[in-house]
Amino acid sequence: MKRFLIVGGGKGGTALLHTLLELNRIQVTGVVDINPNAPAVGEAIRHGIPTGSDPYPFFIKEPPDVVLEATGVTEVFEKLCEIASNTNTLVVSGAVANLIIQLIEEKEQWFEAWRMRQLELDAIIHSTHDGMMAVNAEGKVTLYNRAAQRLIGHAPEKVMGHAIEDVSPNTRLDHVLKTGETELNCPLILPNGKKIVTNRKPVTDREGKVIGAVAVFRDMTEVLSLTQQVADLSHLKGQLQAIIDSSDEAFTVVDTEGKGVLINPAYTRLTGLLPEEVIGKPADTDISEGESMHMKVLKTREPVRGVLMKVGPRRKDVAVNVAPIIVEGELKGSVGTIHDLSEIKRLNNELDRARRIIRTLEAKYTFDDIIGSSGEMQKAIEDARRAAHTRATVMLRGESGTGKELFAHAIHNDSDRKYNQFVRVNCASIPESLLESELFGYEEGAFTGARQGGKKGLFEEADGGTIFLDEIGELSLITQAKLLRVLQEKEVVHVGGVKPIPVDVRVIAATNVHLEKAVQEKKFREDLYYRLNVLPIQIPPLRSRRGDIRALADHLVNKFNQEYGRNVAHVSPDVVQKLNGYDWPGNVRELENVLGRAMIHMPLHTRVMEKDHLFSLEPPRIQPPTSESIPKISEKRSLAQIVADAEELHIRKVYEECKGNKTETARQLGISVRNLYYKLDKYGIDSSE
Repeated sequence: MKRFLIVGGGKGGTALLHTLLELNRIQVTGVVDINPNAPAVGEAIRHGIPTGSDPYPFFIKEPPDVVLEATGVTEVFEKLCEIASNTNTLVVSGAVANLIIQLIEEKEQWFEAWRMRQLELDAIIHSTHDGMMAVNAEGKVTLYNRAAQRLIGHAPEKVMGHAIEDVSPNTRLDHVLKTGETELNCPLILPNGKKIVTNRKPVTDREGKVIGAVAVFRDMTEVLSLTQQVADLSHLKGQLQAIIDSSDEAFTVVDTEGKGVLINPAYTRLTGLLPEEVIGKPADTDISEGESMHMKVLKTREPVRGVLMKVGPRRKDVAVNVAPIIVEGELKGSVGTIHDLSEIKRLNNELDRARRIIRTLEAKYTFDDIIGSSGEMQKAIEDARRAAHTRATVMLRGESGTGKELFAHAIHNDSDRKYNQFVRVNCASIPESLLESELFGYEEGAFTGARQGGKKGLFEEADGGTIFLDEIGELSLITQAKLLRVLQEKEVVHVGGVKPIPVDVRVIAATNVHLEKAVQEKKFREDLYYRLNVLPIQIPPLRSRRGDIRALADHLVNKFNQEYGRNVAHVSPDVVQKLNGYDWPGNVRELENVLGRAMIHMPLHTRVMEKDHLFSLEPPRIQPPTSESIPKISEKRSLAQIVADAEELHIRKVYEECKGNKTETARQLGISVRNLYYKLDKYGIDSSE
């Protein structure tokens, strides 16, 4: 027991006193201060510790081992050193004393943390259901948890610290200590007759020397119980399979990855597919037309009802119900029932027709349908997501085929207007004479052929929703002025009318032309430009994000699998390399066209698209007319027909040379884009946007 004397009763002395009182093997023999009302003096009195104003009497009675000088006064420290010079007392200044105390406190904190860690470890070890025993290098037990106590039957005090051979002689831990060999899944009968299965393993230090051994064991009674449960489950599965097989309802079950695990004979009768064609295969294997509801349910965990599709090689019209299989909150797969709708095929076709009409008026795509991980594409998606949550006008800019309409759909579906109308307008494909009445509506008698009662315009149809103005750069200056009024005043006036009609419409515009240049050339109003260009979003061309081509190809292959009833798994690396080596002037639309043609011409059961399946990536060239193709003078054809044939041939040639770029085609032909749309439609040349 070390004896400490504290000189100085201020804050420092008080802190030292509190710390010393908490330490073992330390006795505070006194507290000295010239002020009898010092805090440490009062604290010492409360604890029965002698106090005084002079340290000398304490040295006479019994010199302390250590004097802690807490006054901070140099003269006091020197006087204490002088008094202690004739004794074995160590005089420590307050600063040093505080440092020592701090180190002691840190040691106590580390010790407490280690103690808590040991408590946590003990809690884990004792809470496990498996028995655990460990021995040190001398073969004495150092670990014995409650599960081991329950199985072996000995109290901890009769086991801990004792030699393992005295406690349980057949554990073979002594053998593991000697050999350093691991023993796994070893059956063992304990002295009390219990059967266990055990794993034994040596414990080594950093140098690989065996310093102990540990055994983990489990009561085989539980294993036998589990075996019986498995047998019961197998019997129950047999009963369930018999019930399913005898049902006239077609069943199909998939696992969490969407792979088929069960079908019944009714399913085979309906679809014509045998078990080996479905079990272990993707969920969409049986689908001839439509998308897999199993995959949708696995993703959403929500059931679907009455989904119409075609299944099997005979393309049977069916209605599908699919529900998730959830056991104790965990998704295990999904189960579907398929109902034959052949007898009501006519009604089903009518329903499909109605749905197709509805889909033309709605936004079909979301941001999940936009494929692209490149930096430019991710920026465009991020900008579009931010734009979706504002009411501002959005301007989508990019080359033809980059997916401007896809972005427009996604912005609408991510906005608070998603449950209202989405109206798409191609400003270049509608004749100028009709465009104004289509956009803003008209009154009865406004012009020859006007419908009785008038007609709502597309802006009114989109009230509360979104209107997508594609090819905005092709509007005439007159229509631009009227569009500017709608954007500024939030109202439209029918053609032939005078009454303004308020509309709440979110405008998304798109163009692949250089609007700034059009503004400079006075072909596009500057004030309308600034109204539309509030939130510009640049959609990159495919050639600047080649890293997305593989993901786009996989997405398109899956899409065509459903449309064409194929089961192509993926494209080969050679195909990806070839696709990456092309500049894609038609962008994603051209990629879709190339892959679609390839899949149509692939053998039916081919699973991998190879380079040989691809057609030339260069668009077909129009061959110069031969003597056989030039109209003969003797043919009874009008001059107008001959001129029209020559015009069609020339337009096709320029259109192909421009790789489907309508703006460039119109420029080379010296006609407007609107006129080009008209002629493309007239001659049946591809004019899809």
